[in-house]
Amino acid sequence: MKTTIKTLVAAAAIACISSVAQAQQSTTLQELLKKVEQSATAQSRENQQREAEFKRDRDQQARLLREAKAALAAEQARGDRLAAQFAANEQTLIDKDAELEAAKGDLGEMFGVVRQASADAYGRISTSIVSAQYPGRDAFLAEMSNDAKGLPNIQELRQLWLSLQTEMTASGQVEKFEVEVLNLEGGKSVQEVIRIGTFNLIGEQGYLVYNDDDNTVEPLGRQPDGFQVSTTQDLLSASSGLIPVYVDPSRGTILNLFKQKATWSERYHAGAEVGYTITAMLIIGLLIGLYKFVTLNASGAKMKSQLKNIDDPSEKNPLGRILTVYQDNREADVETLELKLDEAILRELPRIDAGVNIIKIFAAIAPLLGLLGTVLGMIETFQQITLFGTGDPRIMAGSISMALVTTAQGIIAALPLILVHSVVASKAKSIVHVLDEQTAGFIAAKAESERV
Repeated sequence: MKTTIKTLVAAAAIACISSVAQAQQSTTLQELLKKVEQSATAQSRENQQREAEFKRDRDQQARLLREAKAALAAEQARGDRLAAQFAANEQTLIDKDAELEAAKGDLGEMFGVVRQASADAYGRISTSIVSAQYPGRDAFLAEMSNDAKGLPNIQELRQLWLSLQTEMTASGQVEKFEVEVLNLEGGKSVQEVIRIGTFNLIGEQGYLVYNDDDNTVEPLGRQPDGFQVSTTQDLLSASSGLIPVYVDPSRGTILNLFKQKATWSERYHAGAEVGYTITAMLIIGLLIGLYKFVTLNASGAKMKSQLKNIDDPSEKNPLGRILTVYQDNREADVETLELKLDEAILRELPRIDAGVNIIKIFAAIAPLLGLLGTVLGMIETFQQITLFGTGDPRIMAGSISMALVTTAQGIIAALPLILVHSVVASKAKSIVHVLDEQTAGFIAAKAESERV
């Protein structure tokens, strides 16, 4: 109330000040009086309206306060009732547990064994490939193994026994069934799949695996070797009979290891730049060897034809060119003829031996490059050991692969190069031998003719 009176006094003072200010602008006292009366009347109405609003708000707040106090009292009473009921329920549970333990007697241990057996069966069946053919078998076992308070009835015990019997029976069967298979590209397709006991699933892509996280069947990320996968396709297309096939007795553990097995391409690229250099030398050496083998064979064939027609020498083969020199110097003495023929043979030797020594050099350099790659790989290995230690062998796998692969690449490249060099060199020697033989014959014939 005091606040209301103060407000009215302040409003009156403001009205008086406003009236005085307006009076200064008025021209007559009558106008001033009239304005003061009008301002007082308006201010009085405004004050009455404000007072009415203040009283209405006060009544409303008082009503809300009474309602809140009543609600608080009701909730406190409800809380007391619930606390009493909770305490009574707790006592009831204690009593019922005691009754349950007394009723179970010696069966309590059996029920514990049943729950343990259910947990073990759930762990095996949920990850078994048989679940791909018979999905949803693990839901009952999961519920039964997690129910620590409930007691299994006869029906549940029978269902547990049926689940175990089904798994045991399926472990000795080979069956075909259709199931949705995920593709490596991300799509899905319904395929006919063969289940070999509880060991392997076989489909169009080869060996399949069962993903128990989302209950899907998918192919291995990387299949085993081709000869192993080919047996699966034989089994998939067979209708009867005995078909040999590779089976993983570890229920997929060994097959999953094939995902980490390096392919021949990955092993080759582990040699890096050194391995690429060895490969380039091998290819170049084989090409040179092939070229020389073809050209020397062609020269040998032409020389055989020339031997049948010595009187008509040809410039297109080494023997023909030697015969041309012999015929041009037939009237010379033996020593001069011998020198001329030796000179002609020396001119032919570079053509015959060209490229043969390059193959030999490549065969000698390839193992040395492999040894260089081994040294570089070991240097890299020791550097990684210095930086990261020996806790994770996979960190050193790349450099060790380089150390081993380059050595193998060098030896693999040297073996065929040595073989090719031997073949080409023997071919060249046979041609030179024919030339020497014919030259010696020409000189001997000339020497006999001079003695006669």
